Amino acid sequence: MSAISSIALSGVQAASTRLDAASHNIANTQTERFHRQVVNQQSQESGGVTASVAQADEVGADLAADLVEQKKASYTYRANLRSIQTEEQMMGSLLDVKA
Repeated sequence: MSAISSIALSGVQAASTRLDAASHNIANTQTERFHRQVVNQQSQESGGVTASVAQADEVGADLAADLVEQKKASYTYRANLRSIQTEEQMMGSLLDVKA
């Protein structure tokens, strides 16, 4: 797997984690004494990102923030998938030229 695919794949996985956490938070908005999930994302030295889920310190929902997070994560997911598709197309074109 190339560096571009590896970096984009880590972005897809991080976006999936963010989508899952936001969905969990939205589903539990009405739960009493609910602690939201927060995703901590960190860049890797070799490229790409890692994402981990933690529990927020404060009790309570933040529906607006979770809806925005879902939208941002879906855009990030699509952008990373597009990077993978573009790399595959470029590799196919390169192989056609070399053949």
